[in-house]
Parts: sequence; structure tokens; C-alpha cells
Amino acid sequence: MNSVLVIGSINMDLVVETGRFPAPGETVLGQRFSTFPGGKGANQAVAARRLGAQVAIIACVGNDAFGLELIEQLKAEGIDTRHVRIAEHISTGVAAITVSQAENAIVVVAGANHALTPEDVVAAEAAFVAADVVLCQLEIPLAVVAAAAGLAARLGKPFLLNPAPAMALPQTLLDQLTLLTPNEHELSLVFPCNEGGWQALLGKYPQRVLMTRGADGAWFADTTGQLRHQAAFAVTAVDTTGAGDTFNGALAAFWGQDLAQLTRLACAASALSITRAGAQGGMPTHQDLQAFLER
Repeated sequence: MNSVLVIGSINMDLVVETGRFPAPGETVLGQRFSTFPGGKGANQAVAARRLGAQVAIIACVGNDAFGLELIEQLKAEGIDTRHVRIAEHISTGVAAITVSQAENAIVVVAGANHALTPEDVVAAEAAFVAADVVLCQLEIPLAVVAAAAGLAARLGKPFLLNPAPAMALPQTLLDQLTLLTPNEHELSLVFPCNEGGWQALLGKYPQRVLMTRGADGAWFADTTGQLRHQAAFAVTAVDTTGAGDTFNGALAAFWGQDLAQLTRLACAASALSITRAGAQGGMPTHQDLQAFLER
């Protein structure tokens, strides 16, 4: 199994369940309050680790109770946290989530995630050397992503980027990516001037852009430019939170296989993740995935 290096965000999700959303200035009573570990970086690290990869993470948390708790939870998963910096005078990233009648309203405070710097990446060069594949997202400063992509390219390491939350990306960064993994909406934001639809865009980047489409599965173009489709696996959905992070964690965990087989494994892992509640709570183990595919 691969050695995976993740560079990304770590959050604490604060979830309040209530009968209805409060109006401005109004106080309502809630039914339940829960905290869950989150952040796309941490989620993808946990997904890869559960599937059997050796995982290290480069990230930043605040010197507060949430930050220390989240580091301990990553350690409990078996993830190497030596490159998680604890920043002073800034809070750990949080997502405040109000849930009512199956709808949600979310306020994200990036906090220490935006205190991660290119210097943190440079200081962790040994982790890049030890990695078989590097995985990144966009919940951290773009300068950090660019520094990580540049270092991975210099060391000859595959670099996977999940462009979420999506934005237009500089061509210099796109040129350094081994694989970009947007959903259909994110693809349109990364390439805002594209003509011909997503099919033409995938054909322009054969084997380098893998697009997910929810219940329609995933699509990419092979080396001949022919579109390839992996259908989604039919399951009973309980909670879709973290499905995309599971998909990306699986890609990194199984990296090195043929892209068609890699996509099949990632779609299966993602499907399994939505059959249980919680982003990290629903992420499958390697044994879970094997049993699912055998069925």
C-alpha cells in the first residue's frame, strides 16, 4: 500500500439540530449539539489511512482545545502528525452547522488553516521524499498548494489536487498536477472559459482530469481521448457528507493502478461511505471495501 502525504485543512465541525432556523435577532431552542472532526485535509487523510495507506499530514491548528483534540484524533487513526503546526493567537478552523428539517446552514471560519505557509511545506521536505503520492485540496492558501505542487514536481512525486472549494487556477499550477479531481460544478469554476462542455474539457486533459458526477459516477478521458465512465454503486444513502473526501483518499491510497481500476475502487469506497452517518464516521476500511466489491 502507498505512503500518502496530505497537505490540507483540519476543522472541528460544530453541529446544532433545531426545529427551525432562527430569524435575525431571534433565539430558538435546539434539540442536539455534536462535535465532529472535519476539514477536507483531515477527512482525506483518514480515508486513505482506513483503506490501508501509511499517511502523514501537513496542516496547521490553533493552540486551543479543538486543535489539540483534533491532533489526538488523527494520531488515534494512525496518521503521522509531526508536521501539524500549532499556531499561537489564532483559533483552530471550525464549521458552525445548523441543521433543521434536513436542510443546513453553515458558517466556516478557516482560522489556523489559513496560517499554513509555503515555509511549512519546505520544512517538511523529508515527508515529500518519503511519500509515494501527494494529495492536496483548496481549503488552505493557494500559495501553499503551489509550493507543494512545485516541491512534488521537483522530487518526481505524483501530485493529486481536489479543487474544493473551487476557483480558477493558474496555468503554472495546472501544468504541475498529475491528476485533478473536480466534480462537475468545480470543473466549470476551475476552467471558466471552457467551450464545448465537460466532455471536451476531459478530452483536452486525457488521464489528468477525473470528474465526479454524484449518482452518475465518474468520468475521464483515456490516452486516446476516448471518454471512460465508471458507474456509481447503488447503495442506500444515509449521509453523503465526506463522500468526495473518501473518493480522493481512496485514489491516493490505491495510486499506481490503472486509472479505470483506480476510479472503480474510489467510487466503491465513496458509495460505502454514504451508508453510515458522519464524514469520517462513514469512511470504510480496506476490509470493508474488499467485502463490498466481492458482493
